[in-house]
Amino acid sequence: MSEKQNPDPRERNKKNDDFQWKKASKTGLAWIVILLLAIFFSSLWPDSRPDEIEIDYSVYQRLLEDGKFISGTVTLKENIFQGVLKEEETITSAKSSKSSRYVRTVLPYLDNTVVEQWNQNNIPIRFVEPSEEWTIVLINSLQWIIIFGLLIYFVRRMQGGNGGGSRGIFSFGKSKARMLTEDKARVTFKDVAGADEAKLELEEIIEFLKDPEKFTRLGGKIPKGALLLGPPGTGKTLLAKAVAGEAGVPFFSMSGADFVEMFVGVGASRVRDLFEVGRKHAPCIIFIDEIDAVGRSRGAGLGGGHDEREQTLNQLLVEMDGFDTQEGVILIAATNRPDVLDSALLRPGRFDRQIVVDRPDVRGREGILNVHTRKVPLGDSVNIQALAKGTPGLSGADLANLVNEAALLAARKNKSKVDMADFEEAKDKIMMGMERKSMLITEDEKKTTAYHESGHVLVARMIPGSDPVHKVTIIPRGRALGVTAYLPLDEKHTYAKDYLEGRLAQLLGGRAAEKLVYNSYTTGAGNDIERATEMARKMVCEWGMSEKLGPIAFGQKDQEIFLGREISQHRDYSEKVAQEIDAEISSIVRTAEELALRLLSENIDMLHKLAGALLVHEILDGEQIERIMKGLEIENVAFSSPQNGSEKVVEPEVAQPEAGIEESVPDSVQEK
Repeated sequence: MSEKQNPDPRERNKKNDDFQWKKASKTGLAWIVILLLAIFFSSLWPDSRPDEIEIDYSVYQRLLEDGKFISGTVTLKENIFQGVLKEEETITSAKSSKSSRYVRTVLPYLDNTVVEQWNQNNIPIRFVEPSEEWTIVLINSLQWIIIFGLLIYFVRRMQGGNGGGSRGIFSFGKSKARMLTEDKARVTFKDVAGADEAKLELEEIIEFLKDPEKFTRLGGKIPKGALLLGPPGTGKTLLAKAVAGEAGVPFFSMSGADFVEMFVGVGASRVRDLFEVGRKHAPCIIFIDEIDAVGRSRGAGLGGGHDEREQTLNQLLVEMDGFDTQEGVILIAATNRPDVLDSALLRPGRFDRQIVVDRPDVRGREGILNVHTRKVPLGDSVNIQALAKGTPGLSGADLANLVNEAALLAARKNKSKVDMADFEEAKDKIMMGMERKSMLITEDEKKTTAYHESGHVLVARMIPGSDPVHKVTIIPRGRALGVTAYLPLDEKHTYAKDYLEGRLAQLLGGRAAEKLVYNSYTTGAGNDIERATEMARKMVCEWGMSEKLGPIAFGQKDQEIFLGREISQHRDYSEKVAQEIDAEISSIVRTAEELALRLLSENIDMLHKLAGALLVHEILDGEQIERIMKGLEIENVAFSSPQNGSEKVVEPEVAQPEAGIEESVPDSVQEK
C-alpha cells in the first residue's frame, strides 16, 4: 500500500468527530465563562429606577390631582404609565410602605380625556412603543440555561465525550491506545538498520495485510502475533513505528502499563475494548510495548492467585486466541524480559513469531551510523566504517547517542562540520566516561595509577589472542582514576577457556604491577578483583571449565516472577562440593595472578617505559603503545623507575571505583 493511499473513511470520520467535539467543548466553555461574567457585571450595573413602586390606579388619580407629577412615560398598547414625582412620596399598601419618586401603574384606558388631564397639569408625556423585553426574559432564564449546560457538559466529560475522546470516571474501561495517523512524521524501514532479519519477518506481515490472497491461496494463514525480543536500546519500538509507517493500515499503540489501574477489573475491560476497536478497524495492527508489565507468568507470587494482573493476562489470552483468521488484526508486542512471560502467551496461535532484535554486528553498526548521520554535516576525515569497528557491543540507542554527542561537541567548538576527532572524543566519553580534569589527585596517586594501567596494557600485549588495547588514560573518567579500553578485532559470540584465562590475567595485571613496583597494594584493584572473581565463578559453576569438577552446573537460580530478578540461589550441592568450588575459584584466580606477575617481571623495563609515557602524555592510543613496545620514541619521554620496594605510596582513599561501575561500561573497558 503506497503512502498516498487515503486512510480508512471510518477512521477519518472518527478523527473529525473527535476534533469537532474537542473544539465545540472549548468554545462552549468559553461562552459559559463569558455569560457568567456578563451576569456578574449586569448585577453591578445600576438600574435607572431601582426604587420604582407599583401603585394602584386610585393612588395615581390622587397624585395627578394634587399636581405631584413632573414627567411621565406611556408605553403604547400596554397602557403602562411610569411617572416621576416632584419629591418622594410614601406609598402605603396592605403589605408594606415605601417611599420613592418613581411610580408605575397600568391605565385602564388611553384616550383624549387622559391626555387633556396631563396637559392641564403641565406634565410632559413621552409615548414609547412596547419593547420585546427579550433581555429580561433571557436574564431571568439564563441561570437555568447555564446550570443545564454545565450539567450536560460534565456528564459528557464523565462519559468520555464523543467516541471516548476524553477521559472521565466512566471511561476507565476504555483502552488508552493511540492511533498513529498519517499527518505525523512517519518512520519507515529506511530509517531502521542493523536488524535485517527482523525487518524481513515484519515485511512479510505487512505484505500479508496488503495482499492476503498471495499467501492464503497455498493454505497459509496470517500470523496472529509477533513478539519482538531483545536488550534495551536495540530498536524494538523503532521497528514497530516502521511497521506503522509502511503498513498503511490503522496502527494502535499502547504500553503494557496502561492496562492496569487502581480499580479492579479495569485491565481486562481495557483489553476487551482494545481488541473491539481493532476489529472495527480491521485490517489493522495493535502494538503493545513492554508487554511484560501484564504478561508475567501466572501462579505463585506477591499478588496472590486472584491478582488484577492475572485477570488482565487471562483476558489478553482469550482475546488473542479468539481472533478469526480473516479479521486481519495482528498483534505486535515488545519486551526485553522474555524469561518472565507466561508460557501460554508465547505458544503458537497467539505469538506465532518471536523475532530477536539483538545488538548489531559491525555491518549493522555501520548501517545505523549511516542512518543517524544523514542530517549531520560530516567532515572529510570521518570514516563511518572505522567508527563501526571501534564501537563493539554498542546498541542502536548508544550509536544514536554517539552521533548526537559528536554533533554537540563540534557545535561547542563552533565548527561547521563534524570531524572524526569529534566522533573519537564522543566515543571515549560514552565508553570510558566523562573526563574529570578538575579532580585533584596527588603525584603518588598519579604514579600508582600509571603503573596500574600500564600493568593492564602490558599483560594484554604479552598474552597471545588477547584483545588489543585501544586506548589507556590516567585522567579520571567517570568514577575511575584510570581507564584501559580494549578493541576486539572480531565479533565474539563464544569464548574459549584460554581467552578467559588471559582475560583474568589482564584484570589482575594492574594489581600485579603495584606489587612489583611498590611491593604494596591499593584499593584501586577492587573492581578488577570483583570482576575476576565473578568470571572465575562462572567458569567453574556455569561453563564447566574446571578439570576437577567437570561439566556440571552448580547453583540453580531461583527467580521471583513478580520481582523480575534473581533473589536467591538454590544450593543443590553438598558442603564438600562447596569447598571444592571455592578452592577451584581461588586456584583459577591465583594462577591468573601468577601469570600476570611473571609476564610483568620478565618485562619490567617495558612497564617503566609505559608508565613514564603515561605520566607525560596522560593518554596513549594503540599506535603510540605499539611504538613504545618496539622501542621507538614518542616525543621526549623520560622517567626514572623507583627501586622495588624503595618508594612507598599512601593508599589512596578515592582510588577504588564504586561497586557496580562495570555495569555502566562495555566489557571491553578495564578500569583502575
